[in-house]
Amino acid sequence: MSRRRRSREMAIQVLYQVDMARSDINEALRLFCEHFKAPDSIRDFAVELANGVDQYREEIDTLIRRFSEHWRLERMSAVDRNILRLAIFELLYRADIPAKVSINEAVDLGKKYGSEDSGSFINGILDRIRVDLEEGTLKVATAPEQRLGDPTRDAMTRGS
Repeated sequence: MSRRRRSREMAIQVLYQVDMARSDINEALRLFCEHFKAPDSIRDFAVELANGVDQYREEIDTLIRRFSEHWRLERMSAVDRNILRLAIFELLYRADIPAKVSINEAVDLGKKYGSEDSGSFINGILDRIRVDLEEGTLKVATAPEQRLGDPTRDAMTRGS
C-alpha cells in the first residue's frame, strides 16, 4: 500500500474522530499519533490533509449538500461524509493531485471502510463536482493563490 494511501486512511480516521466526538483537529491528530505511532512519511501528508479539510470544512460541506441529491449531510454515514470531505479538499485545494487520483482513492476508501454502496455513492458525487470544476461552472470562494500545489494553474480550470 502506498504511503499516500496510508496517509489518507490516517486522515480519514482523524476526521472521523473530529466529526463524531466534536473534538478539535489538533487534539485528534495528537491522540492519533500518540496511540498509533504513525511514521513521519505518512503523518506529514495526513496532517496536511486533515488540517486542510478542517480549514475549508464549511465550503466543502456546502458542496456536499449541493451535489448529493436526496441526502442530507447529517444523514450520510460518517465514513462516507469524511471520505467525501477529504476528496473534495483534494479536488479544490490540491492542484498537485490529479482529480482522477483523488476520486479513485476516495472510491477505494469507501469500498474498504464504508458500506456496500459507498464506492458508487462517493464516485457519483465527486464525479459531478469534477465535471463542474473542469467546465468552470463551479466557483470556489478561496482565491487561487491560497491553494496548494501548482500556483500557475489556470484559475478557470479550478472553477474560480
